[in-house]
Amino acid sequence: MAVNSNLSPVAYLFLITRHLSLFRYTMSWQDIIGQNLQVSILQKAVLSDRLAHAYLFTGPEGTGKESVAFELAKVLNCENPDADNQTGSCGTCRSCREIDNFMHPDIEYVFPVESALLEKNDPAKAENKRTTEARERYESLIEKKKQNPFFTPSMDRSMGILTEQITSLQQKASFMPAENGKKVFVLSQPEKLHPSAANKLLKLLEEPPGHILFILVSSRPESVLPTIRSRCQILKFSRIKPSDIENWLQNTHPEFQTEVQRFIVNFSRGNLGIATEMIDSFKEGRHETFEGIATRDRAIDYLRKLLSPGKLAEAITDTENISKSFGKQEMVTFLGSLLLFFQDIHHKIINPAWDSFNNPDLGTTIDRFAKSFPNPDFFAISTITEEAIRAIKRNVNPLLTLSVYSIRLKNLVGRS
Repeated sequence: MAVNSNLSPVAYLFLITRHLSLFRYTMSWQDIIGQNLQVSILQKAVLSDRLAHAYLFTGPEGTGKESVAFELAKVLNCENPDADNQTGSCGTCRSCREIDNFMHPDIEYVFPVESALLEKNDPAKAENKRTTEARERYESLIEKKKQNPFFTPSMDRSMGILTEQITSLQQKASFMPAENGKKVFVLSQPEKLHPSAANKLLKLLEEPPGHILFILVSSRPESVLPTIRSRCQILKFSRIKPSDIENWLQNTHPEFQTEVQRFIVNFSRGNLGIATEMIDSFKEGRHETFEGIATRDRAIDYLRKLLSPGKLAEAITDTENISKSFGKQEMVTFLGSLLLFFQDIHHKIINPAWDSFNNPDLGTTIDRFAKSFPNPDFFAISTITEEAIRAIKRNVNPLLTLSVYSIRLKNLVGRS
């Protein structure tokens, strides 16, 4: 894509996003998975012309919060909406296509980026290496978002949503919509607003222009600035039920065998982002290299070392390495994998003929484990695993969390 070198960094940032497709699938209200109540609330608000000026969509990762935000943006700008708003946007008009492709002049999407993207460069000079590399990382995230609408982008080296990004929104807010619809500003992860950016956003929310709808999307609403939170109508999203993911898979990927569908449903644990990544990995025949499965295999290996006589030193080293190398989501996947593995063992001990596993590819391992450890306290194991997951999500020290968990787990599994 040719780029005008005279563009400001912020303008370039928004220009790039508009030239990269956001979703592979055209969505409508009927395509939203497992959030019927939330969709109904928004449908009624649109029909009665009683939308709030600002919403805070909250709920666990991968529940489709941003998908709903963008569908609402499409409904408000669609050129051919259905009369009763039951279906939602048409998905085919120019406005809908522009939103799907992130090219609509009245829709803005903001998430935490690196400051290097916003630095002013001398047009006469070549772009520095730091900015070029940051731009490549940014484009990679947008590409991943394009492939997976339930993915939440955030640049690892970001200091949060930066002041320059909100300043750009302030400038855009002063203009009326270019089309006959409504400007919609979608802010992903508002809990990561830089303090000065938060203050600027607060001013916008205190005196909101009537032609703008703000949608803040957060999985950690308790960390959003209270003054910002109080100026938004909160809409809570629920974790996706296994039955909803199963129905979704059966409708969209009937070619998947039952055991594959079951594996995706159970392993994703209500996270549509993880489920979508798994779907792609199975479709492309690379499920063995799917990051989540690699993390699960690492979890099983850790468990094997933890419970093997004479391997305590290896288990301690493994605990330290995992705590240092895994990010928060990887750690949650790691612990969640153990939870699903123990569920399989529990079923196997109760019913040796059981074969409807969460991990159908680990049948031999499950059988061997069930015979070696026939009397674990599964209820207590489930409890401490969920406690560890909650601790990691609350940013408790991962080494401390995993160390305590390891000691308790060893005692509960190896009890006589």
